[in-house]
Amino acid sequence: MSAVDTLLPLLKSTFGYDAFRGRQADVLDRVMTGRHCLAVMPTGAGKSLTYQLPALALDGTVVVISPLIALMHDQLRGALAAGIRAATLTSVDADQAETVARLRGGELDLLYVAPERATRPAFAALLEEARIALFAIDEAHCVSEWGHDFRPDYRGLRPLLDRFPSVPRLALTATADGHTRADILVQLGIGDDGLILAGFDRPNIRYAMMPRTNPMKQLTDLLNEQPGPGIVYVPTRKKTEELAAGLARVSGRPVAPYHAGLDPDVRANTQNRFVASEDGVVVATVAFGMGIDKPDVRFVAHAGIPKSIEGFYQETGRAGRDGDPALAIMLWGASDFATARARLAELPDDRVEGERTRLNALAALVEATSCRRQILLAHFGESGAPPCGNCDNCLNPPAGADATQLARKLLSAVYRTGQSFGLAHVTAVLTGEASERVTARGHDQLSVFGIVGAEEAQLLRPLARSLTARDALRQTEHGGWMLGPAAREILKDEAAVTLALPPERKRARRRGAGGAGSDGVAATNPVGNPLFDALRTLRRDLAAEAGVPPYVIAHDSVLRELTARRPASLAALADVPGLGARKIAAYGAAILDVVRHY
Repeated sequence: MSAVDTLLPLLKSTFGYDAFRGRQADVLDRVMTGRHCLAVMPTGAGKSLTYQLPALALDGTVVVISPLIALMHDQLRGALAAGIRAATLTSVDADQAETVARLRGGELDLLYVAPERATRPAFAALLEEARIALFAIDEAHCVSEWGHDFRPDYRGLRPLLDRFPSVPRLALTATADGHTRADILVQLGIGDDGLILAGFDRPNIRYAMMPRTNPMKQLTDLLNEQPGPGIVYVPTRKKTEELAAGLARVSGRPVAPYHAGLDPDVRANTQNRFVASEDGVVVATVAFGMGIDKPDVRFVAHAGIPKSIEGFYQETGRAGRDGDPALAIMLWGASDFATARARLAELPDDRVEGERTRLNALAALVEATSCRRQILLAHFGESGAPPCGNCDNCLNPPAGADATQLARKLLSAVYRTGQSFGLAHVTAVLTGEASERVTARGHDQLSVFGIVGAEEAQLLRPLARSLTARDALRQTEHGGWMLGPAAREILKDEAAVTLALPPERKRARRRGAGGAGSDGVAATNPVGNPLFDALRTLRRDLAAEAGVPPYVIAHDSVLRELTARRPASLAALADVPGLGARKIAAYGAAILDVVRHY
């Protein structure tokens, strides 16, 4: 029997599952045989299980290095609920002395610490007084300067790891391109043979991207169509508060802002309420997210572009971690790319080209007329995937218009008018509008005057947006347009421009018991079923009594199984996936009582 096979009874009794998912078994095989490993697994693939099970099976304590206190406490709640002896050692914990004593006494299966503590010499000295079974480095992309969430303290982990050469090290991340993966291996001293790439596909997430026209209305429609908790990302602190107030007013749902400038107690309360909610929404900057391990987030929306495809993948990956359908929407505008490209000038010279490449990749994603998922996966090195059939372009394919000649006309007009005027003026010139502003500057005498007809003129605004995304157009500091470096190949007819024409939007249904509107994802829960609704109420009551979020008691998938199976005994409960022995002992009688009454 292999080392992994010996874990199956423990998997069943602790977590209620009969088999491992994806590459979990491969990762566990390396961990249980004392070999280092870098596991790149998509969010929702069960990364935490790859160190939680060894924590129960191995002799000693598993030390988990995690970047945020909130994330550690979320994971701690789940571990304790499963019957794992776990603790955190952070600056906000009042029981630090007790935790240290439990560590020394061999009474801890799991210990969560931040990299800032892990890199202190005193912490290494403490670990030498205990028996350490495994180092697990969560969010390992933070160790790489190429990673989107680089944390300098992660760079200091190597001396700690090397101090315990016989202890295996497990690095975990959901987001790492090839360059970042190679850097993680070097920085953490893991051989190339230790890389396990589980893939990046999140098939339960539907991706959709569209121009940002009226963000308040677009996001209100989303909240009306999409039930369940959600996160809306915005680029600035001011926008979080403005948008949260507006959405709360028009949607009637609990919506709160979150950004780094708020009082720490306010941020903590907002996060705690969101984690415990079943329909709450947070409007946030990217300061909110890495510390969120809430599995039942049903949608993530970007009201502006993220920093990169890696950032988009990481942030949208906070949706649907429970495996149920979820939605990821991006609302983008030309100004987003203009601002992002202007900020490249603020970066060190050695980072400019890499960040420009990432921005161009993001532009290609939002402007694509083909399958979004294919582009995402190809970015992370997974080429050859078939069309997903579940993104906006697959479900409602946009028409692609050859706009190469119109693009040349637009770029020529920008150049010939002096690269200082906005789109309205350039459009007036192209359409032959002899206004006083046009004639006063002699622009009615230009060769580009009146060369665009009425039908083509309707495409100038989306075309300008597209050309800005691909860096053929740039905004000047005074709001006019100038040529970008990508304009040359278009003007010389060395590059084609295909413009995605938005499909006709069907009128969405209002949210109701049956699920989401046409742009939402289908609801899987039998809302309105008396037993299911009663089980949700029970879960809510048990969570309040235990002081934990409802999902810690049971995921929606467990409630659906209970509704379908209607178990009549504790033995029957053991056959429900996701219910381990600890939860059955704690909640089984209450569950059976509800089932008997419905």
